[in-house]
Amino acid sequence: MVAFREITTGLRFPEGPIAMPDGVVVLVEIEGRRLTRVHPDGRKEVICETGGGPNGAAIGPDGRCYICNNGGFAYTEDEYGLRSIGQAEDYSGGRIEAVDLATGELEVLYTHSGDIPLKGPNDIVFDRHGGMWFTDLGKVNGRLMDRGAIFYAKADGSFIKEVAFPMITPNGIGLSPDEKRLYVAETRTGRVWYFDLGAPGEIVNQAPFPSPHGGHLLAGVPGFREFDSLAVDSAGNVCVATLFTPGITVISPDGQNIDYIDLPDLYVTNICFGGRDLKTAYVTLSANGRLIAFDWPRPGQPLNYLNT
Repeated sequence: MVAFREITTGLRFPEGPIAMPDGVVVLVEIEGRRLTRVHPDGRKEVICETGGGPNGAAIGPDGRCYICNNGGFAYTEDEYGLRSIGQAEDYSGGRIEAVDLATGELEVLYTHSGDIPLKGPNDIVFDRHGGMWFTDLGKVNGRLMDRGAIFYAKADGSFIKEVAFPMITPNGIGLSPDEKRLYVAETRTGRVWYFDLGAPGEIVNQAPFPSPHGGHLLAGVPGFREFDSLAVDSAGNVCVATLFTPGITVISPDGQNIDYIDLPDLYVTNICFGGRDLKTAYVTLSANGRLIAFDWPRPGQPLNYLNT
């Protein structure tokens, strides 16, 4: 197991970490229904009570924190820790929100794409043009499970469109260093897909049938592993937070080499890069409410509007 340091604990299902240049980590607490600032000494400060289920997060072109709000999960807590068990009884609908980090003011930008309601927005990344790519994992309610999708939207709330459908629980999303590829991890299947990109918000060179959505398969993994959120490092490796066989799965850009870093929580949900030269990995261990950090062998890929 990799040597790591614990930055803080007591978080209520943390996700969506953003390693800010000043050493602070901004993250969401999904069960806590809030956006939180974690200081380097472990102090926690609530930025905004979002309601619903704040999930993935990213800094946008105006400096605000953009949040995928899944509308809320129901939770149980037992010897395995805190975990989601389906849709919240007070589910409030999926949406994309933007939060002013200085004031905590929250704006809801999108609840629909045309006549398609957002059900469970999950993870988000901004391209260099100022547009956001995000996944909608959908919701599970009893015997019913939504089919998910990928969306592209402008940060000012003026434009949104669905670009790929159907997917099985699309979760983590990220861009290759040259932004010619979009990577998407599916939770239930344990697969990572890639989509070739052309103009902003446009997918090109779509894979034919039997691809269900035009994506190309980068990699799948054996055993009982489910994929959560992801980050891309400067070498183009896709670094995927992995559940149940918990840790970080590291997939080379050609999909041929797959490495694994073991971590001690069944719900390793997200990873981001920060610190000096972006060579520190920050990881959320959600079942037990911890944020940890450890050294990464190469820099992470700089994120638009955060590190560039």
